[in-house]
Amino acid sequence: MIMRTETITALIFVLLFGFVSAVSFSKIQLPRNASGPEALAFELGTGHFFTGVADGRILKYQGPSIGFVDFGFAAPNRSNLTCDGSGTDLASLNPSCGRTFGMALHHQTKCLYVCDAFFGFGVLGPEGGLVTILSTIAEGEPYRLCNSVDVHQPTGNVYFTDASAVYDIRQFETAASVKDSTGRLLKYDVENKQVTVLLRNLTFPGGVAVDEEEEFVLVSEFIGNRIRKIQLQGRNPYESDIVSTRPMPDNIKKAISDGFWIAAQRIDRYTRPSLQPVGERINASGNRTGTVHLQQWYANIIVSEVQEFDSKLYIASPFEDFIGVYEH
Repeated sequence: MIMRTETITALIFVLLFGFVSAVSFSKIQLPRNASGPEALAFELGTGHFFTGVADGRILKYQGPSIGFVDFGFAAPNRSNLTCDGSGTDLASLNPSCGRTFGMALHHQTKCLYVCDAFFGFGVLGPEGGLVTILSTIAEGEPYRLCNSVDVHQPTGNVYFTDASAVYDIRQFETAASVKDSTGRLLKYDVENKQVTVLLRNLTFPGGVAVDEEEEFVLVSEFIGNRIRKIQLQGRNPYESDIVSTRPMPDNIKKAISDGFWIAAQRIDRYTRPSLQPVGERINASGNRTGTVHLQQWYANIIVSEVQEFDSKLYIASPFEDFIGVYEH
């Protein structure tokens, strides 16, 4: 086979220098007895961020010189002696310790809104401490698994999900086996302090993101393997459409310039391991506009969030003990 000179030159360049676009990956290690970061929330201007870990703590990263410090918790009777470092196994999660999943920071008020899997939807002020629980029930139905959160920055309204009306996080395998579709999308109106159910019958909603104009919300269905777009305005408010399908989409976060980043997985039955974690960028219509392959650093471990900040991608996984930082 005769190869063109341009092709040979390109192959030599790749062999000598690697990929044309250089990629850098580093780790921000959690404290020694912490693991399972599920989601992230960044402060503007400082680069500091928050994350919830498996033993119920909410940690704050204050830069490389300080590292992580304990910031908050949702369980009112939480014991450091009993809970700290208690592991990531779903079966070992203890309701008395709490487990914070989703979180989002309202930049103007510096309020950190959180979903705790056992204690519901709440908020932390700038000083941290015990989460003030704002809601544990909507329309007479208690939250069994408060899961993901996003804040509409101009208004302060908060959108969050309850992944199931039947199963808590310790029963996830059962929920997946029956394809439980009792999840809900909810809205917390910051002015009247009321929670409204916007959409029911979601198949384990894992992520939520509201657009800048508060015209629509994207919700990922982790067990349903799809992403829905819910209209908030117009002739048919709260009408939803499936705009994308992909295996196990989790948290959704707005990109810096345009679009959204989704933590997802790819399933390839012809390779081992078949589960391949990825970060995917989509537009408002659900079309994929970019993909970051993460298998090199996470093997076949699920990633739960990919968030863009300061031209880098920060990656969270509930089964690791670090935050990944991807630069390209």
